Amino acid sequence: MSAQQPLPIAISLGDPAGIGPELIAEAWARRRKAGLAPFFVLGGATVLAAASVRRGLDCPVHAISNAADAIDAFVHGLPVLAGEDAAYAPGAPDHAGARLALASLIDATRLAREGGAAALVTAPIAKVELAKVGFDFPGQTEFLAEACGAPAQNAVMMLAGPSLRTVPLTVHCALAEVPGLLSQELIIQKARIVAAALARDFGIDRPRLALTGLNPHASEGGKFGDEEARIIAPAVAELREEGIDASGPHSADTLFTPRSRATFDAALCMYHDQALIPLKALDFDEGVNVTLGLPIIRTSPDHGTAFDIAGKGIAGPGAMIAAIRMAGQMAARSAESQLTRG
Repeated sequence: MSAQQPLPIAISLGDPAGIGPELIAEAWARRRKAGLAPFFVLGGATVLAAASVRRGLDCPVHAISNAADAIDAFVHGLPVLAGEDAAYAPGAPDHAGARLALASLIDATRLAREGGAAALVTAPIAKVELAKVGFDFPGQTEFLAEACGAPAQNAVMMLAGPSLRTVPLTVHCALAEVPGLLSQELIIQKARIVAAALARDFGIDRPRLALTGLNPHASEGGKFGDEEARIIAPAVAELREEGIDASGPHSADTLFTPRSRATFDAALCMYHDQALIPLKALDFDEGVNVTLGLPIIRTSPDHGTAFDIAGKGIAGPGAMIAAIRMAGQMAARSAESQLTRG
């Protein structure tokens, strides 16, 4: 395809009993107003058509046999590449739905890896249901790292919204395990990946990274722990020696105020909730999960399957639209960079 007609974005369906299918259809219905690049879905044509009708959308489903056909088909309807399918049963996850969700994720990832799609957007899955059909990963991020042949530690989760970007340095683990998992090497490695991605994928010439402390008030001079002095501060110093604009450790309870947020481009947080609570409090309806450090572009709406409201027409499409928009922006920036280098 020419530079004027880039590759489309691949979207994995997510759990068909969740809100993913109806929000994908809603995103297509709002594609012009939202300024979305062309996208297509891997499998689930029956689910998407039924979800669209249930939500009251004018969103015809167009079956395609090749990803390259998505660009033209996108003008007339939501392109769906032939694949697995299932009955639409919102709020009632089952074995067939889990198989469809896994097949869609595998196929979408393969296409992105092979260059058939400009980026990958993943709709939310139900990990418990997927485990029943052989999905042996804590989440989609870990699956993607293995599928792309990338070391697990290189797949860095960043949550991004209009007000804030945060990165949890430890993710799916018990809180009691966090102090033992933190190290200077971990912080430095992930900070390098974040800084490079902010420059490459987000167009920030000199990214500013703010690192939180682990303990209350960043340990207040050692009163509440020594991780700040023993691990975090030395890591910040080494990053600065490398030319990365890093600061900290900062007290997490004041880092996310409006005045403080203006001083950094991304906050690197020591554990999951330290990163996700402020992002969801500020940008829940437009929060995007971006995986950095992979050879493909991957985004996802920062919400779950929401089985309790699936099919009721009340789930907000903001995060799904934001994830698709961000994937398109990152893909366009990547294509422009390749043309410049070429």
